[in-house]
Amino acid sequence: MSHTVRDKKKIIARTNKIQGQVAGLKKMLDEPHECAAVLQQIAAIRGAVNGLMREVIKGHLAEHVVHENDEQKREEDLEVVLKVLDSYIK
Repeated sequence: MSHTVRDKKKIIARTNKIQGQVAGLKKMLDEPHECAAVLQQIAAIRGAVNGLMREVIKGHLAEHVVHENDEQKREEDLEVVLKVLDSYIK
């Protein structure tokens, strides 16, 4: 079973939190708000997305790299994470 399926409840909860934060940001932008409050909301969203990314990467590494017996498959799965991190960090 895939780690995203096994951890589905936790991942969905994090995603729902992010959706709520984005909805809150949209509402803030529709009405007058202080720039500092808007920036704080954006920072909170970024933190939540980073936390979600961390959890999914952690599960991927544990399942597909650490516990993978096939060395070639392990290297391929590690490369997947490295490519995602490259695009995420840019």
